[in-house]
Amino acid sequence: MIFPIVYNWVIIILRTCFITIARSYLPVWLTLDYLADLMYLLDMVITVHTGYLDQGILIKDLTQLKKHYLHSKHFLRDLVSVLPTDLLYFAFGLQTPLVRINRLLRLPRLSEALDRMETRTSYPNTFRISKLMIYIFVLIHWNACLYFALSSYVGFGSDLWVYPNITTPQFASMRRQYFYCFWFSAQIFTTVGDTPLPEREEEQLFMIADLLIAVLVFASIVGNVGNVISSLSNRDNVFFPNHELVKAYLRSHHISKDLRKRIDNWYQHLHINKKIMRENEILQQLPLHLQTEIAVSVHLPTLSKVTIFQNCEKSLLEELVLKLTPQVFSPGEYVCRKGDVGHEMYIIKEGKLAVVADDGVTEFAVLSDGNFFGEISILNIKGNKSGNRRTANIRSIGHSDLFSLSKEDLTDVLSEFPAAKHHLEEKGRQILTKMGMLEDSGEGEPAEAEKVETKITRLETNLEALQTKLARLMVELESSNRKMQARVQQLEWEVAAVETHLPQDEEEGERGEGVGGEVVWEREEAEGEEQDGADAKGEKTGQRENNNDVAKEGDGESTKSTKEDVERMIEGDKSAPNVTQDQVNGKGNSEHQKQEKEDNRHGKGDGAEIDSEEKKEKENGESKSEEQLEKGKEDRIPMEQKDEEKKN
Repeated sequence: MIFPIVYNWVIIILRTCFITIARSYLPVWLTLDYLADLMYLLDMVITVHTGYLDQGILIKDLTQLKKHYLHSKHFLRDLVSVLPTDLLYFAFGLQTPLVRINRLLRLPRLSEALDRMETRTSYPNTFRISKLMIYIFVLIHWNACLYFALSSYVGFGSDLWVYPNITTPQFASMRRQYFYCFWFSAQIFTTVGDTPLPEREEEQLFMIADLLIAVLVFASIVGNVGNVISSLSNRDNVFFPNHELVKAYLRSHHISKDLRKRIDNWYQHLHINKKIMRENEILQQLPLHLQTEIAVSVHLPTLSKVTIFQNCEKSLLEELVLKLTPQVFSPGEYVCRKGDVGHEMYIIKEGKLAVVADDGVTEFAVLSDGNFFGEISILNIKGNKSGNRRTANIRSIGHSDLFSLSKEDLTDVLSEFPAAKHHLEEKGRQILTKMGMLEDSGEGEPAEAEKVETKITRLETNLEALQTKLARLMVELESSNRKMQARVQQLEWEVAAVETHLPQDEEEGERGEGVGGEVVWEREEAEGEEQDGADAKGEKTGQRENNNDVAKEGDGESTKSTKEDVERMIEGDKSAPNVTQDQVNGKGNSEHQKQEKEDNRHGKGDGAEIDSEEKKEKENGESKSEEQLEKGKEDRIPMEQKDEEKKN
């Protein structure tokens, strides 16, 4: 869509203002016009079949795509841009290309195309500059066309500001007309100021508008170019260390010339060979899975060459490649010295390193691409005679590119892969055994394994003992709960029985010893209460039968209470005739009792109070004896059931 849109934005205004150009190449213009229209229609068809994202899901169904496009504002704009306005040629003639002005509505599609190209190109800064130049060219082109049209309206050659007289052969050619107008517009927009002064009002208004636009154009040019330059500078700062800051630091501290030269050579090597030292910072903006894929594609072949990492899980290698740090060593520089504490291992990516003696001259071996060293000092292998110390001197022969893997990073990764950790330690022991650097621990490992098995067995035994104790405690707790429930129920029954007889005692105390009819009524009422109590206690006996387990687990307290209740019932039976006799004797003195009862209600006399209290005590004793007799009967039933269950 870049070609048809740019064509319409450039040619329509050109043919409208430069009539000579429009007439001279009319067949070419008409052919290009309808070719551009065909591309507009083709773009609409492709847009209908272009998927879109709905909640992160790519929609490809044609029915939904059509509905989505037809109900969008883009369809309305595209439809207006392809309306057949060329039919107006029959009314105004072929020399009026302005009837195709609706084709300019496709400008947003051009911006979309340029944005997509900018994200896909490998040189975004260059593309931004090119896009800016295209915009400036179109703007100057439009201003040149309008300047020529204004000159034609005012009159060619009428003053110095307008275009010269076209009747002059020097200014009559089409190319001269366009180039002169384009040069004049470029002078205005670049604010050079070497243009004639306008004399008419129309010319002055045109110059005012151009100068205002020129300010915006100049600001946009300066701003965009400044952004491109700053982004290039930022890219260099991210890719490579800042050399100027290091130079200033070295000068301020009067570092020796030899050391400064080595540092300059190191920086020069980085820039010439495009060595990147901050890979993690550059890729930090990407998601973690993309960082992993990039690191795997770049570093995994090198990491796979390491002997101790061969046959390891792929997930382990993917974790390790994110931990690798690139390092560059200059010629003659020592990577590590014998006896130093090892904090990282090294993998050679490019270059050669020599294993040298303490004198720095004698070379024992030469390491090249894919070799590694320092892995033993970061594995913490038991029995290593050298501990975590370096066992050799490694010096770079030329410029060498290495990857370093720190001890902390390797420990963190191996903590999630215990099998790989055991595998790496096993390989490390084999290497130390070949070198003669591993202490002979004999049966240390089997003894350690036996220790672990003994600990596991002891823990299992302790766990079983604790489970047994817990089961016993649970049984005891359940038994205690049942006993407590039985005692609480017994107390509730006793309290209920006492509360039932308290109101009767109060009423009898108020009545005193009345007529014999009242005594008879009281006896009938007591017999009714005994019957009700017998029914209620029959229900309670059923409840006790359901709770035989509680009675089985209870102690001998229930048996003792039953015996005491039986003794109390016997005493109550003995006292019952006395109470009855007292009540019979009280019949003859009904008149006197009524008088005493009234006196007792009014609080007169002490004798009435004493008699009423004695009667209450007798009645309470009688009721308690009856209640105890019923309890004794009920308690015998569980005892008989217990005996039968014990026999079974």
